[in-house]
Amino acid sequence: MKEHLNNDSVNISHLLDIIKKQGTEYLKSLADRPTSINNALIPETIDLPEYGYGTEEVIKLFNNRFEPIMVGSAGPRYLGFVTGGTTPASIAGDWLTTIYDQNTQSTKGSGDISANVEMETVKLILELLELPDHFLGGFVTGATMSNFTCLAVARQWLGKEKGKDFAKDGVSETMKVLTATPHSSSIKSLSLLGMGSNNIIKIKTDGNDREAISIKDLEEHILKLDHEPFILISSGGTVNTVDFDDFMEIKKLKEKYTFWWHIDAAFGGFAACSEHYKHLVKGWEYADSITIDCHKWLNVPYESALFLVKEEYNRLQVETFQNSNAPYLGDPLNNFSYLNFLPENSRRLKALPAWFSLMAYGKQGYKDIVENNVSLARNFGRLIENSNDFKLLAPVRLNTVCFTLKDGKKQDEVEKFLEMLNSTGKVFMTPTFYNQRKGIRAAFVNWKTTETDVQLIFETMNSIITQLK
Repeated sequence: MKEHLNNDSVNISHLLDIIKKQGTEYLKSLADRPTSINNALIPETIDLPEYGYGTEEVIKLFNNRFEPIMVGSAGPRYLGFVTGGTTPASIAGDWLTTIYDQNTQSTKGSGDISANVEMETVKLILELLELPDHFLGGFVTGATMSNFTCLAVARQWLGKEKGKDFAKDGVSETMKVLTATPHSSSIKSLSLLGMGSNNIIKIKTDGNDREAISIKDLEEHILKLDHEPFILISSGGTVNTVDFDDFMEIKKLKEKYTFWWHIDAAFGGFAACSEHYKHLVKGWEYADSITIDCHKWLNVPYESALFLVKEEYNRLQVETFQNSNAPYLGDPLNNFSYLNFLPENSRRLKALPAWFSLMAYGKQGYKDIVENNVSLARNFGRLIENSNDFKLLAPVRLNTVCFTLKDGKKQDEVEKFLEMLNSTGKVFMTPTFYNQRKGIRAAFVNWKTTETDVQLIFETMNSIITQLK
């Protein structure tokens, strides 16, 4: 093993050249990469070698066993799960993140400066989304951990409103959480936080073809609580139809009642990048916490999301996440360390890919990405609307198209159609269920997607539906 380590260390430039060449070839051919694979092709597992093979041989082993069946999930026709692509700048930042291998924690004192890089990146994102600087932000792995972080602070706030310290003493009573169409990651977070995924109070939506919360029904439920404090989870773009709650109306309710307002704007928040769509998030700056997912519409590699919590709650945040051997005195921001503000004690410099991409392409670059994706989604929606075989389940509000088979008698064939479509390897979409109907969801968030891709996708759909007739 020692010999392999020494040889690899000496030959690191050669090894990185191999990876660079392979990575470049992959990225150049990404548009032609299959979007799904046959699970039967997955190779059998092998045993751990006694002495190892050295990195160059392991690269060959990887290329023989796994590389041919790695899907093009960062490609232009991968429309499933709201999966963003990766900009060239973000790839450069991600590579350097691994090379420098920082543990991002403190902004002052001895140690590295990676936390300062993260703070600067948060500032850049606040500017991109036109949010005020009174939010404290940090990077976590994804929307699930962002929602978890925000709702953990909300839980501590709710405890204090009731005269309790849930972080120290544990959850001792049922907490009221109001919401209409929360993402599954918020529900999972309630479970992880001991608040109970079944304890939400479901609010009606604002009409049959809407996923946005009914403000009237929300206020009626608030009145039933009789001044009891609660948590509101609202949507800054639902996952099925990218519907937005009315933030200005919620702001009015917040002026009248006592509650913690959390917005899950994992990808919908990027509507703020465009003058045409920023009205959808008008008033979101009044929320107490916000979730933003960077590996979606920011187009950086996976495991990149942002939590935003108002700085006025920094003490509650520290009470929630404070490391047991890291007491603080006075203002916790004076001797700031992410160690005391979020779940992980060990963190790589997740912000660097976002910093690279933001600095490389700026406000105009992301405005163009957002507006191009929305234009493609609307064009795809028009093709669906004018089709004899497909039907929109909801209006195309932003960048996601939710549709089904037009013939209502063929609901049982929706899953089969999607399976056949995905198996072509030309496009990947995900199943959904909307308004009591089985459906399909196509999310446009990749900077590489073009109108040519949309046409190819629709032609493939027509070919598959013909086979089903």
